[in-house]
Amino acid sequence: MIRNNPAPSSAYAVEGHALVKTFGKFRAVDGIDIAVPAGSIYGILGPNGAGKTTLLRTLLGIIDPDEGHRRLLGDAVPLRQARAIGYLPEERGLYPSMKAAEAIAFMGALRGLPIKVGRERARAMLTEHGMGASVDKPIRQLSKGMAQTVQLFGTIVHEPKLIVLDEPFSGLDAINQGKLETLIRDQARRGVTILFSTHVIAHAERLCERIAIVAGGQIRFEGSVSEARDKLRPQVRLRTRASDGRWRRALPAETLAADGAWHFDLPDEGIEPLLRALLDGQAGIESLSIERPGLHDAFVSIAGAAAARQMQDAEEELAG
Repeated sequence: MIRNNPAPSSAYAVEGHALVKTFGKFRAVDGIDIAVPAGSIYGILGPNGAGKTTLLRTLLGIIDPDEGHRRLLGDAVPLRQARAIGYLPEERGLYPSMKAAEAIAFMGALRGLPIKVGRERARAMLTEHGMGASVDKPIRQLSKGMAQTVQLFGTIVHEPKLIVLDEPFSGLDAINQGKLETLIRDQARRGVTILFSTHVIAHAERLCERIAIVAGGQIRFEGSVSEARDKLRPQVRLRTRASDGRWRRALPAETLAADGAWHFDLPDEGIEPLLRALLDGQAGIESLSIERPGLHDAFVSIAGAAAARQMQDAEEELAG
């Protein structure tokens, strides 16, 4: 049953409420609420099979939810906003015989951009990004990374208000991943909303203002990267010249000894009381560092070690 839609909110480019999508007995999207602030870079983070692609397609109106409702750029019928959206699906596809600039112009034409304008913009984009020599080359003669860049340009050539990228970094080497990150930031500076899915935590940590961690078709966390990291305490790493003494009683009960150092969570009362105990007990402090947990640590805590291992395996497979 599709519920009645609430009034649109200009603060959000994408909204989904109580979304459910099933395939047979499998609930690919299981009661998801999501709101993507207009003008933000928003990442949907999770392992393969978590429901990321189904969620994106449901939000875009490519498939309809079994339950719940969604709004895209304030419209309760997402497909009416198709010309204002640039969508790069996970399954890439270009005509091999089509020239690079023509492919970009063709994709823009599908979103209502006049073909002449598309050709002009395509040549300018390719030249600006160091691909001027590829303007008239057939897609089949381009490297995989260059072909993927062409498809990305085709996704944005019509200057959409919202760009949706499904696993955009998949198959790109480190150099092209960096170029894509730059392009995403450039689009965001123009006020474009960027929504992308990924299983690579580093991309989300570097790019996103807000993230949704998805596992098993459900959102396990939604908020800023900083808020996700704040779910875990900072980690203390301490090296002492002395290996024992009364000062040991000041260390937290869960302290672990590894690699010649003491490792423990930052105590609730801070580090100062412990420092006094270490100094008074002549522990001989050689080094002490306090490190804030990264998004990977937060992901493991939120989604579980199995989901994190699945993502790591997928990342290593791509890198290999």
